[in-house]
Amino acid sequence: QVRLVESGGGLVQPGGSLRLSCAASGSFLRLNAMGWYRQPPGKQRELVATISSGGSTNYADSAKGRFTISRDSAKNTVYLQMNSLKPEDTAVYYCNVVYYSAKYYDAWGQGTQVTVSS
Repeated sequence: QVRLVESGGGLVQPGGSLRLSCAASGSFLRLNAMGWYRQPPGKQRELVATISSGGSTNYADSAKGRFTISRDSAKNTVYLQMNSLKPEDTAVYYCNVVYYSAKYYDAWGQGTQVTVSS
């Protein structure tokens, strides 16, 4: 079983930056894809960005050019650097990890609130 602990959310003004972190711990053989999703108020959860175990990245159109996903395999941690934040980025951000432990599983973090407002 994998436990994900997210941090870094908060209140930021439009144009500002935040860096989210998600650390994985527990029992697993290896981490595969790691990613960030978000759920804006009153809307469904949506993809923000993912990163493979080899470092290949994938971004939602809304995140391209402003957000950067990265991972530190030694720390089992994935990051999301968010720049030029807009009010429409306001959402609960969730970390997701695909991991291998006899077979493939995925796990979700508890979510961290990001609010972009003046």
